[in-house]
Amino acid sequence: MNCHKNLCILLLATVLVFGNQGLASRLLVDLPKVPEFPKPEPLPLPTVPSLPKPELPQLPKVELPPLPHIPTLLKPELPTLPHVAKPELPPTPKLEVPKLPELPPLPHLPELPKPTLPTIPSLPKDIPHSISNP
Repeated sequence: MNCHKNLCILLLATVLVFGNQGLASRLLVDLPKVPEFPKPEPLPLPTVPSLPKPELPQLPKVELPPLPHIPTLLKPELPTLPHVAKPELPPTPKLEVPKLPELPPLPHLPELPKPTLPTIPSLPKDIPHSISNP
């Protein structure tokens, strides 16, 4: 039980200090020890007297009529297709792909100046603002 209290205090201290272990350890050292209370004795469970099992009435046996005979169905025979040989295709001639002409190298681009951000002009001080008193 004391271990759970220490873990909670440690967690609270580290959350409050946000990672400063020196301050967190000082907070833990300054805490007074809390005496443990004795655990209460568990109350005895009440005993339930064993009751006799109730007698169930005997139901009369009922003879069921026999089920009507259901003939088993045979799987239908599907017509078989005649075997057809695959026709042989003539070999396709290998096409030669002409070589692409080589592209000339890209021209060297001159270095461009870096873009500058526009400056926002400041307002003159003699313009009255809407907040100031007239």
